[in-house]
Amino acid sequence: MSVAHMIDGKAEAARLLDMLREDVSRLRAQGVAPCLAVVLVGNDPASEVYVRNKVLRAREIGIESLECRLPADTDEPALLGLIARLNADPAVHGILVQMPLPAGLTESAVIDAIAPAKDVDGFHRENVGRLVLGEPGLAPCTPSGCLHLLRRIAHDLSGKHAVVVGRSNIVGKPVATLLLQANCSLTVVHSRSVNAAQLCRQADIVIAAVGKPQLIDANWVKPGAIVIDVGINRIEVDGKPKLVGDVDYASVSRVASAITPVPGGVGPMTIAFLMKNTIAAAAAQHGLRQQAPASAA
Repeated sequence: MSVAHMIDGKAEAARLLDMLREDVSRLRAQGVAPCLAVVLVGNDPASEVYVRNKVLRAREIGIESLECRLPADTDEPALLGLIARLNADPAVHGILVQMPLPAGLTESAVIDAIAPAKDVDGFHRENVGRLVLGEPGLAPCTPSGCLHLLRRIAHDLSGKHAVVVGRSNIVGKPVATLLLQANCSLTVVHSRSVNAAQLCRQADIVIAAVGKPQLIDANWVKPGAIVIDVGINRIEVDGKPKLVGDVDYASVSRVASAITPVPGGVGPMTIAFLMKNTIAAAAAQHGLRQQAPASAA
């Protein structure tokens, strides 16, 4: 029995970051130093790791980084005030507020407070609207990373049947939009879907973004399908912590033609596209080049 090709997101992210380093050099030669401001409220351990990785990748390719750390008891007016100052600072080109936020802070209000031109996460309603309309804008990083990996494997996605498992605003909905723009036939499976596994078995492409560890096993996947696993779940195996995806890698890798691992699949691509958005935002704010369409992953 053949085993699926493992899609190495870590290696592909490294390749993309090398290209982005050249983009940063070209911008610096024109007098623009791209700068990413990362805001962390509280001291959630997972968020600390994510912020550290983002700042490290930024510095590695020449992007300036500004870390703004606030205590967990920060109130909403104080956080919104900080965002307003970052919006007004011409030296800051991208703003990222690390989620989740502590209790008492409203994620939607915080996202809406970020200037759309500096919204490198691609979560602001203006950028979401641009994504849906296929207009130039800053697209969400994880969905863009998923499409990039798919195109590296399948090249032309036109006419392929894609099933997205999950309908979140962060991944499920935007990745569905990107797949439609890539001319896929699309099905979205969610908690209220009937015969979810049967629907999934019809897919040429499966993107799992539901947040349930190892939900999707070989019975969900058509032989030869490409499987992109967005899930990052912490479980215990034999009393030891382990990171797993939404896909049961062991069983699905014996059915699929290609599959992303967890970790080392989509995660590194998310950070790479955050850097890509920061560079695009810096260029656009200085009128140096047109941003690529949001659908171009």
